[in-house]
Amino acid sequence: MSITVNKKAFHDYAVEERFEAGIVLEGWEVKAIRAARMNIKESYVIIRHGELFLIGMHITPLATASSHNHHDPVRTRKLLLHAREIAKLIGKVERAGYALIPLDLHFVRGRIKLEIGLAKGKKQHDKRADQMEKEGKREAQRAMKEKLR
Repeated sequence: MSITVNKKAFHDYAVEERFEAGIVLEGWEVKAIRAARMNIKESYVIIRHGELFLIGMHITPLATASSHNHHDPVRTRKLLLHAREIAKLIGKVERAGYALIPLDLHFVRGRIKLEIGLAKGKKQHDKRADQMEKEGKREAQRAMKEKLR
């Protein structure tokens, strides 16, 4: 069950591979995510000391969150993956010039997971070509609907 999708990522990047990662979260963050009070649009994934970290994901604390603790909405969150997957990602990012971007936040058996994508940035002409292709498909759909009437 999807919580949020990063549509901007699909516009700016060509995603080649996808990985599902767990996230280290605090209790108030889980409650806020269940209430859909987060944004992954401007976030990205970095590799530091052989570990993956999610930077820039904004989680707005609920009004009922504890006032005794300091809640940092954009703190750096650690991602959990198998060591061989991390090694594969490190090789691709460092050698081949790929970027790691968050694509989708979703539930899997009651746990919150993040789908990250191994992607290359699109050039402006690639973005235009994708937009033209989408519009062409929409026009074809409209024509088929009107033809069936």
